[in-house]
Amino acid sequence: MTDTPKGDVVGEAVPAAQKSSWASFLKSIASVSGDLSSLTAPPFILSGISLTEFPAYWCERPELFSDIADAKDEESRSIAVLKWFISTLKSQYTSRNEKLGSEKKPLNPVLGELFYGSWPDINGRGQTNLLVEQVSHHPPITAFYIENPSKGIYLRGHNAQKTSFSGGSIIVKQIGHAVLTVDLPGGGKEEFLITLPRLRIDGLWYGSPYIELTETSYIQSSTGWLSTIEYKGKGYFSGKSHSFKAGLSPPGTLAARHTFEGTWHQTSRDAATGALFTDVTGPKEEVAVRALDAQSEWESRRLWRGVATGIREGDFDTASREKSKIENEQRQRRKDEAAAGTKWELKHFDHIDSDPVYERLGKLFKANPPTEDAYVYRHNYVLEP
Repeated sequence: MTDTPKGDVVGEAVPAAQKSSWASFLKSIASVSGDLSSLTAPPFILSGISLTEFPAYWCERPELFSDIADAKDEESRSIAVLKWFISTLKSQYTSRNEKLGSEKKPLNPVLGELFYGSWPDINGRGQTNLLVEQVSHHPPITAFYIENPSKGIYLRGHNAQKTSFSGGSIIVKQIGHAVLTVDLPGGGKEEFLITLPRLRIDGLWYGSPYIELTETSYIQSSTGWLSTIEYKGKGYFSGKSHSFKAGLSPPGTLAARHTFEGTWHQTSRDAATGALFTDVTGPKEEVAVRALDAQSEWESRRLWRGVATGIREGDFDTASREKSKIENEQRQRRKDEAAAGTKWELKHFDHIDSDPVYERLGKLFKANPPTEDAYVYRHNYVLEP
């Protein structure tokens, strides 16, 4: 099943033997009035991929990330950042749908979980490196740092989710933001504050969940250029699911100088000229990671190896057993820390209560909330080429 709209289709995502478990899961969702993040999903609806891996989706088209550094001026740089950002959305929000037949719930990471990866230097684009750490378990918060040092591009951010149930859909408010920093040829830096879209997970009653992005997100440059991105489902801008419309405004005005529209999982165009803007229908580049045996016990793919194998092979009993083992070990670790009066120490990030970049750039478009915390990378790890 593709990532086309599924509102009218009865999906095949739920195995016949698991339909009663799915029905029970839906009842548990509907009965919760607050945050859903603590609910335990049945194994057959899990993706086998931890949320700790998700920041890799920001750079599965590394040439677009690299292209930002080659822009000649502030306006073209903001266009390049917008193009790169829109091109990250398909991997983040529909890749499991395409690959697995429906949206799957990622594994809830453990505190301290790590993920390292890279994309190689090809044709002078520079090597892009990724470092991710799960910095909180309740609530689940993922901090990440992405860099292309030879191009002078750096991205840091964090992401958490607050979920609720409304009107037959799961509503996901993404908490957090990202800051992209670009070293300029003449010295100095340009910064971009990137806010995160909200999600709505539909298709639950058909056993074939899929994601729609909703509301508005922003990309604010320190030069004053602002991208305002509106997300709509089927029947709005283009009559298609996964639609968006983005306006890029120069400093001092909200009037868009450029408008781009289309679908974020396929193609989009410049509204004025019709020129192609984004096209994510072609292949993407998976992140390269070390072999499992070379990874530490805290690295995501080694940590969840047994669970992922069980899910991939349809052996849900094994997947459930391996998942429970990890979760029980984590509960015991927290009990031991409480008994000893100690606290888990983060490995790569420091938490700050208020991000000065968010506060400074957020004022330019009246960000809500006006302040937000952040996780600052310590620069204490070197990824091997």
